[in-house]
Amino acid sequence: MAQQNSTLKTSQVIVGANNLAGGQTPTTDQRRALYLNLFSGEMFKGFQHNAIARDLVMKRTLKNGKSLQFIYTGRTTAEYHTPGNAILGNSDGAPPVAEKTITVDDLLISSAFVYDLDETLSHYDLRSEISRKIGYALAEKYDRLIFRAIARGARAASPVSATNFVEPGGTQIRVGSTANESDAFSSTALVAAFYDAAAAMDEKGISGDGRVGVLNPRQYYELIQACGSNGLVNRDETGPALQGGNGIIEIAGIKIYKSMNIPFLGKYGTKFGGTTGQTSPGKTGDFIGPSIEDASTAQSGINNDYGTASEFGAVSAGLIFQREAAGCVEAIGPQVQVTSGDVSVIYQGDVILGRLAMGADYLNPAAAVELYVGASEPSAF
Repeated sequence: MAQQNSTLKTSQVIVGANNLAGGQTPTTDQRRALYLNLFSGEMFKGFQHNAIARDLVMKRTLKNGKSLQFIYTGRTTAEYHTPGNAILGNSDGAPPVAEKTITVDDLLISSAFVYDLDETLSHYDLRSEISRKIGYALAEKYDRLIFRAIARGARAASPVSATNFVEPGGTQIRVGSTANESDAFSSTALVAAFYDAAAAMDEKGISGDGRVGVLNPRQYYELIQACGSNGLVNRDETGPALQGGNGIIEIAGIKIYKSMNIPFLGKYGTKFGGTTGQTSPGKTGDFIGPSIEDASTAQSGINNDYGTASEFGAVSAGLIFQREAAGCVEAIGPQVQVTSGDVSVIYQGDVILGRLAMGADYLNPAAAVELYVGASEPSAF
């Protein structure tokens, strides 16, 4: 149905282009302007449907400059007033303040060349499909960077360093009690970890609003299958949500999402073999479980430290966080650009380009929880 709708939209654009200027033949630039409107929508739709982290953290838009400052304020105290004394703020100088600067990384792009002849001979809407896939690629990178920043924050101490103030840092919770990776898929162990995470955030004074958990898809579906046997109450257990794979609403007030873009046992999304207890169902394709790449400031184009592959290790098994855990700065939101004019004539085709410019980093470590498996928690970096 989506393909039919896309084809219909393209047909409408073509009709609109042919009717420009009172039925006169439109110029090439006029056609491309109309096509660009359609492909921008397709790309942005693909991005929105696949990017989940963007709306789960503190996001700000950068209009001038290359970085933004986020302020983190620690806790303050209450004290009794002495009659006759001037009130000039608490005697301990509370609340303490720390500043985090997030810099925009270099321009992130995804592009494809569409040969005019291929488009003429095809029986489907080639450009619309390419635009969606460009949106998917940008969303994938966007989510991975934010999730890596949150995981880094879960391993960090509080940014407040004022004298005589102690503020809570990040939290790491072990899933299960063995050294096996299979604990990451135990519904009982996951439920217990969620309640531990909720208690830890309560103890650290983190707001209950905006708490979310992001799991590997196989972890998520394991929870759905175990409804009724692991203490979960699913309001749609016998309804369409369970059959549609969306049966779990939340655990301990933490709304649950699934994503292939979280760091998971040294991979993105899925890991088969080892002690996971998960066997490959067949030829799934290399993209199913890509290894985590290096994304520190030593890498070209990266201005925020998202960690190296070795720093993440192979123990991370999910994230639980509140929106204050990380911040994201956007200088250029998801956009589409298409070549035109002489360039298209020379190459007999067009380059469709999707682009964005963003950066992310952790803000309040106390609002970030990393789930892990194994005998020891992962190290800070």
